[in-house]
Amino acid sequence: MLDLTGKNALVTGIANNRSIAWGIAQQLHKAGANLGITYLPDDKGKFEKKVWELVEALNPSLYLPCNVQDDDQVKDTFATIAEKWGRLDILIHCLAFAGKEELSGDFSNTSRQGFTRSLDISSYSLIDLSSKAKDLMTAGGSILTLTYLGGVKVVPNYNVMGIAKAALEMNVRYLASELGPKNIRVNAISSGPIRTLASSAVGGILDMIHHVEEVAPLRRTVTQLEIGNTAAFLCSDLASGITGQVIYVDAGYEIMGM
Repeated sequence: MLDLTGKNALVTGIANNRSIAWGIAQQLHKAGANLGITYLPDDKGKFEKKVWELVEALNPSLYLPCNVQDDDQVKDTFATIAEKWGRLDILIHCLAFAGKEELSGDFSNTSRQGFTRSLDISSYSLIDLSSKAKDLMTAGGSILTLTYLGGVKVVPNYNVMGIAKAALEMNVRYLASELGPKNIRVNAISSGPIRTLASSAVGGILDMIHHVEEVAPLRRTVTQLEIGNTAAFLCSDLASGITGQVIYVDAGYEIMGM
């Protein structure tokens, strides 16, 4: 039975009710996990309020600002976890960003600033968060991130995010190798295209979704809750022998050649 009762889980990357991170948070809560939620702070506090209105029903015991490009905020996040919880069992990394101008047109036009920013937020942040989380995972743990097929195959307009996801998937493997002796497992879910705030910036996202619906063996895309179900499994003892893996949850699209 999938049971996360007594597990402390930190979930990053919830933006709205379409976020994959939101689907994951719901299923972790359903399985009994004690949730901590981070949000991206802004000057007017609109994002803090918006995300709280969504997650309040999950009764998170921690609600923290965390901009992963701000080293002090990252340190403060894990200091608070250490103080309030004492132990962390699950880290959910659902963070990715590229400027809209980088997600259409010719890949060779990627700017240095856009490349650096995308790799920093979308890939390096997993390393940084994991380095802080590992010391709190005193009883072992599970680290999970989100990737996409565009990290291993060319997807029109995905451009620099494909590079970021390729780096992210190698991060998973290196982290899994390093942290395995501590009984900390590190995995990724490769989701089929879902219309989210982040994916809406990708040129032709609706065409991508319709293509998957026509070609995937299940003849549909997947939902946030389906990703959440897989995440809850990977974070549970039922997946105790799985680490360093990329699990495709994409209605089977990845297996198709045409």
